[in-house]
Formats: sequence, structure tokens, C-alpha cells
Amino acid sequence: MNVKKVACPTCGTLALFSQANPWRPFCTERCRLIDLGAWATESYAIPAKPGEDDLPENDSDPESR
Repeated sequence: MNVKKVACPTCGTLALFSQANPWRPFCTERCRLIDLGAWATESYAIPAKPGEDDLPENDSDPESR
């Protein structure tokens, strides 16, 4: 059976992408935690269009006064 290797998203090292690697797609637990920390500190973000809650309030709306 041919085991697939992928580049670790954190450091670029080739890592096994199989059940034998508990940190897949990362090469080590350290790289997995670095990635988790980046999400937790909002270093990464998913681009999105502003929603209604993100838009400035309309001054003509009597409820906003």
C-alpha cells in the first residue's frame, strides 16, 4: 500500500497522511499547536462579506437614537 505524504501546513516538512500519524496533516504535535494558536489569536481569518450586524447603524432609524 502506498502511503500519501503531504507538506505540513506549518513548517513544510513532508508528513504521512495516514492513521499512523495522529497529528495529520501536521508533522508533529508542535506544528499542530502552532496552527491552533494562530487561529486562537486571530492571526488567521476566513474572509467574509460584512453582515447586517457589521454595517454602521442608520442615523435616521428612530430606534438607534
